[in-house]
Amino acid sequence: MATPHIEAKKGEIAKTVLMPGDPLRAKFIAETFLENVKQFNQVRGMLGFTGTYKGREISVMGHGMGQPSVGIYSYELFKFYDVENIVRIGSCGAYSEDLDLYDVIIVEDAYSESSFAKVQCNEERDVLEPSQELTSRLEGIANDLNIPYKKGRIHSSDVFYSEDFKRFERLRDEKDCIAVEMESFALFNNANVLGKNAACVLTVSDHLVTHEETSSSERQTAFTKMMEIALELAE
Repeated sequence: MATPHIEAKKGEIAKTVLMPGDPLRAKFIAETFLENVKQFNQVRGMLGFTGTYKGREISVMGHGMGQPSVGIYSYELFKFYDVENIVRIGSCGAYSEDLDLYDVIIVEDAYSESSFAKVQCNEERDVLEPSQELTSRLEGIANDLNIPYKKGRIHSSDVFYSEDFKRFERLRDEKDCIAVEMESFALFNNANVLGKNAACVLTVSDHLVTHEETSSSERQTAFTKMMEIALELAE
């Protein structure tokens, strides 16, 4: 049964879904890593694919930018397509000098000033955690693959272009945020509400301290280490 935003039929989406923000990154993952690929969504250009990785089934689908967007897609996947696990695989901006471009981060928890959780389910907390079991599995996979990673709190922001240019320093120093992105808080909230599992693996794409940054093409195709970690969750 289709939803307003996903045209897939029941059974066309795997129990575990990897979700980059960029639908073209989802397409890249499907074409590069998966076999027996079938596209299950193209509504609004938010591409989704199911295939096999090392003989095990997994799906990948874009979720767009920002908490309202990931909130819609992850809720529909969890609620209407019986998805059990969603792992966001995205880019982030570093708040900490201890991070370099291309570093992999496994998210410990997400802080946000967003009203998303309050409006969605009257959740008052401003820090939400991912599934501990799913996060532990990702850490174990990274260790087995000898892929170095950092673990810490990230900032899920509703604003990409802020006029407060020093705000990141306060969030780093007062809230212990090591990096910023725009979606994990809403994803974790939906998983909590619906009794499902969510986690997040990020790659540093730009640096608010050093002002280094990657290109749009690199963000689409070069962040393969976090993809390789998450793909091992295929069942």
